[in-house]
Amino acid sequence: MNEALQDEIEAINSIYGDGTIQASVGEGSCILRLPEQSTSVRLHFPQDYPDTPPILLGSEASGEHARKGEASRVVDVVREILGRTYRPGEVCLFDLLEELGSTFVFEQGDAYGNSHQDESHDGTLDGSASILEHQAGCEGQYGKKSEAMPSDIQEPVWVLSEGVSEKKSVFIARCATVFTTTQAESYLHRLISTNRKVANATHNITAWRIKGSGSVTYQDCNDDGEAAAGGRVLHLMQLMDVWDVMVVVTRWYGGIQLGPDR
Repeated sequence: MNEALQDEIEAINSIYGDGTIQASVGEGSCILRLPEQSTSVRLHFPQDYPDTPPILLGSEASGEHARKGEASRVVDVVREILGRTYRPGEVCLFDLLEELGSTFVFEQGDAYGNSHQDESHDGTLDGSASILEHQAGCEGQYGKKSEAMPSDIQEPVWVLSEGVSEKKSVFIARCATVFTTTQAESYLHRLISTNRKVANATHNITAWRIKGSGSVTYQDCNDDGEAAAGGRVLHLMQLMDVWDVMVVVTRWYGGIQLGPDR
């Protein structure tokens, strides 16, 4: 098992829980526990992964209540999504699990925290000019759930980074276009109240820069317990001259202090 795969397994288990992916007997063979499913699948990772794609070997286990033919259907879904999400030279398990979670929950008619209805890689925000400003959606304390986000607030469209693992901590950043501070606060509230992985993270570090009417500008950040982290994100946005954008950096703590690596 190469270093890239070891790091990816560590990151996935930090985000989705221990045992989500387990190395099994046989070089490069792993068992992947699927979101919202009782069926697991076995994947083989070539030694030169991620330069070459993983190979789906089939289903590994099905729950006792699984319907007849369910395992075969799940394998077909995994194979199709794996074919779409894999890109040569890039690890793919995070994208695979996110797509699978959205697909399986959509089929069940339920709601999944990280649905791709909310997150997109195209970076566009449809209808953003018609967003109504509404102050009631947040308490002003990040990481706290408050009353439900008003239905007249536009759904946020997030652009996600790849996961980064450092000393067993996992980081994922996301950004969205915003035009008012109320919109930014509402987006953050919705993210935390609808995405259980983000809500359970150790820190959700935020920063935004917004150009208001005339020459008025707004800049703010929040460390969420990670000393000086929000200010550093905001400083980077200033150096890049980024406006009308909010950034959320989520950290799942892995038990080892980063020290100067921060």
